[in-house]
Amino acid sequence: MSKYQALTSHLKSQKNSYVSMSFEELERVIGVPLPRSASAHRAWWSNNPTNNVMTHAWLAAGFRTEQVDMEGRRLVFRRDPRTPEPPASKAPSGPVQGGRTVLFGVLKGELRLADGVDLTAPTGLAGMS
Repeated sequence: MSKYQALTSHLKSQKNSYVSMSFEELERVIGVPLPRSASAHRAWWSNNPTNNVMTHAWLAAGFRTEQVDMEGRRLVFRRDPRTPEPPASKAPSGPVQGGRTVLFGVLKGELRLADGVDLTAPTGLAGMS
């Protein structure tokens, strides 16, 4: 088990799509001090999965880092919209379940659209063949 598993668990338990934390709050969650490179190099906070071991912790929770403030020692973890949400504790009824539209027939399953997607908007692909 990774020493950063506590961060994965903490982020997975969050209801909001973003979690703002100071480096000190983050250290309390993981139970160990952050490495020096976390305070010295902005790249340490990148979302590249080959970056460092802690990166795997927030990516595994379905979050990405953003708004890294090195001077203020703060950052935001934002839920990655490409990560499926955990199943709801109770099954809603009707064609929309947990914010997802249930598809039928050959497309049976679920389809999740990003917030703000307008399926009626032109795609800009008209006339292409």
